[in-house]
Amino acid sequence: MSKLIYGLIGHPVEHSLSPAMQNAAFNALEIDAEYKLFDVEPADLEKFLKGLVKNDIAGINVTIPYKVKAKDFIEANGVLNEHAERLGAVNTIKVARGKLTGFNTDGPGFYRSLVEDLKFEPEGKKIFSLGAGGAARSIIMYLGNGPKEIFVTDIDDCMVEELRRHFEKYYDHRRFKVVNKNNFKESLDASDLLVQATPLGMQDQDPSPVDPELLHSGLRIYDLVYNRPATKLVEEASRMKLHAMTGLGMLLYQGAIAFELWTAKKAPIEVMRKALKDALKK
Repeated sequence: MSKLIYGLIGHPVEHSLSPAMQNAAFNALEIDAEYKLFDVEPADLEKFLKGLVKNDIAGINVTIPYKVKAKDFIEANGVLNEHAERLGAVNTIKVARGKLTGFNTDGPGFYRSLVEDLKFEPEGKKIFSLGAGGAARSIIMYLGNGPKEIFVTDIDDCMVEELRRHFEKYYDHRRFKVVNKNNFKESLDASDLLVQATPLGMQDQDPSPVDPELLHSGLRIYDLVYNRPATKLVEEASRMKLHAMTGLGMLLYQGAIAFELWTAKKAPIEVMRKALKDALKK
């Protein structure tokens, strides 16, 4: 039997720590498999997804900017897990017996990290999402009616509107609040948690996506960027003695859930955590 191939598709993907985590898990459980990176140009996405079966790829993760497009593809060409349908994005695809099944492990991965790592319970709280893309959509739809209010903003107004319409198909529309430059400060002032769900912070030269003067005591910060020990936003928040963290915990837990979907084996969490931390140091 040939080695099983798994991987990550996105654009770009070279920053990803997922190979270190998943390959360490395969090795720990003595599974003959390898996890690779696939940097796919937008024009080639559909061709790549259509070729998964032919190319003997057993499963993939999906990252920026393809989570919503992957959901649309699976909806038309495979089986979309009910959970992924509600979350409105796909970040994990399983290939079995020639069929593709789309899942979303971002929502539950984020929630577990939020509660276990940041010690924050979102029920009844006010959440501010900076960004309305695939990752933000997964998180917001997973939290659902739990938070008292969810404030959402993005440089692309159409993405916010699309997310609002999707949210209102399942949950109380009064909980979803659209934020613009006129009510940005007011909304952030009212929030208990800031979720930074844009790519800002992945590059050394990236500025903080939020003016530190707008951060307030009592606000917790969860920056989904995970490819560095601390982003500028997390550094500034920490200097202000605020509870803040990067998305390494979310990466760990969503990856563990994906691993279990692919292999039907319990993920070796501590092995995966150590591999992530070692990779980050490099």
